[in-house]
Amino acid sequence: MAPLLHHDEGPVARLILNSPDNHNALSLEMIEALDHALDLIAASEARVVILSATGRAFCAGHDLRQMQAMRDGPDPEGDLANLFERCAALMQRLPAMPQPVIAQVQGVATAAGCQLVASCDLAVASERARFGVNGISIGLFCSTPAVALARAIPPKATFEMLATGDFIPAARAAELGLINRATPEDRLEAETLALAQNIAAKPPSAMRLGKATFHRQRAESLAEAYRTASAAMCENMMLDDTAEGIAAFLEKRAPHWS
Repeated sequence: MAPLLHHDEGPVARLILNSPDNHNALSLEMIEALDHALDLIAASEARVVILSATGRAFCAGHDLRQMQAMRDGPDPEGDLANLFERCAALMQRLPAMPQPVIAQVQGVATAAGCQLVASCDLAVASERARFGVNGISIGLFCSTPAVALARAIPPKATFEMLATGDFIPAARAAELGLINRATPEDRLEAETLALAQNIAAKPPSAMRLGKATFHRQRAESLAEAYRTASAAMCENMMLDDTAEGIAAFLEKRAPHWS
């Protein structure tokens, strides 16, 4: 069974974690499959990516059996370092994608699975979904998931989750900003697709430039961020889609994006 499914619905690319037997764990095989799929999507004409999962869990984090085998293997430090480096590169890849990435979370997202949600640009979750960085409960503080989580929600809330290992429900995740909204389980697919289609209807050239600028300026000082944003606005103003959008607004008609 392929660990990852990929199909397109018009301008929306769908990636589906498809390893329910291990709760869609981020094994090396899953990370490799995601890397390959994201390569294809980045070079495609897709305008939005939806990342969802099969089974009861969205993603249970790293594959603990695989990690234990590495720990007991001939090169534990090298193998574990490679795993965490590959995972870190994947998490950084998501905000660097030219298309907005939406997590569609139907079940539990734990440890690196919670990190995966935090690394996406947007997230919609079922009301029954739960989120946690619970490694501390088995003696493994979730230091790498903390990187993404601390950039998505307030630091004290992040540290409480890390230090207690407690799960938070979807409603609390929405309050903190980890997800955009929680929805009834039977509305999850429709709500996520509606968000994706809304974004896909916007001019793709401006969206790609805007996403790149948004993530770049977040890591800069206030003055640097304004310089970055001002340069992006100038570049944006010179796009053909922007000229069309402004003309359509002034002429009171629908725009025709390239």
